[in-house]
Amino acid sequence: MIAASSTFATMLTGSARVVRVRVESWLGSDMLDDSVPIASGSEETDLTLNVPERVTLVVPRTVDGDSYAPTFFDHPLSANGQRLRVLLGLDTRAGHTEWIQRGWFLLQDSRADGDQITVTAVGLLALIDEAKLIAPYQPTGTFRSTIRGLLEPALMVDLTDAPTDRAVPASITFDENRLDAVNELLDAWPATGRVTEGGVFKITASDPPDISATLFGIIRDVSASTRDGAHNCVVARGTAADGGVVQGVAYDTSGGAHDFNGNFNRLPVPYFFSSPLLTTVAQCNAAAATILARLRREAAEELELEAVPNPRLQVGDRVQAESAARALTTADVQKIVLPYTANGGSMRLGLRAAS
Repeated sequence: MIAASSTFATMLTGSARVVRVRVESWLGSDMLDDSVPIASGSEETDLTLNVPERVTLVVPRTVDGDSYAPTFFDHPLSANGQRLRVLLGLDTRAGHTEWIQRGWFLLQDSRADGDQITVTAVGLLALIDEAKLIAPYQPTGTFRSTIRGLLEPALMVDLTDAPTDRAVPASITFDENRLDAVNELLDAWPATGRVTEGGVFKITASDPPDISATLFGIIRDVSASTRDGAHNCVVARGTAADGGVVQGVAYDTSGGAHDFNGNFNRLPVPYFFSSPLLTTVAQCNAAAATILARLRREAAEELELEAVPNPRLQVGDRVQAESAARALTTADVQKIVLPYTANGGSMRLGLRAAS
């Protein structure tokens, strides 16, 4: 959850609140525009995508005689490396606006149509997703130095809260897909990585999050159920220093729908993860447990919540949600549709019940 002052939560529920949006355009270290005019805008975030964030803005074509049509390479709305910094604010009764930084986004597309311009921006992981390795990459250092080598300088890495570092085996080689290499490193470490609102890739241990907010709104069950992609255990395999195979297994013992001792299947239905980054049984067991926790979140009961917009919320947050017809439910935020302007309607969240 994005940090804010102690009064911000109260302001969000106040009837006199006014949502404000400010969008800056930057190219490298140069600010091209400190306040791009916004007629409307929204942000959609989905943890299941390689690049989770997508921002859509509508900008007037002309404001005070200035054209916002992207007609030259370093125009504020050109897609040549321009990044948009989005800030959302709430007005206090004293006339002060408190701002929070929603995030940095890579300007992907900008198209003029009549008297308005539609702008699309995406999360900064797009820089990594599009930057394929032009030759096999063979790291010679540790997990920390390897991830930094794959991401920087396009996307800076914050390792302050990262797990204990260890050496990358000398035989490792990554081919072509840079983002896949990063995700394999995170699973094998094991660790979690995300782009923060400050525009850096922060790596942390894969621990369950604390509850960050209680939300009241309209809750709907998503009526779907399938065995496709369901598992009751994870098998993680690697290669020891002597060339032998090492393996770790994590079983679902949560008591939930896919519990190994339950009715889903009394035989193993495994998800396999293999990586030469794993060199000991302990490393395999840790990776298997982390991947199992993620699979359980992805398979948990799916809910939709419609509520008053809360610009502090981020995917990955754990919240408590309730409605007039449903008791308090602890859930993880997997998807967000957040309007940026006051006339944009409600916030919609895709939740997975926490177990």
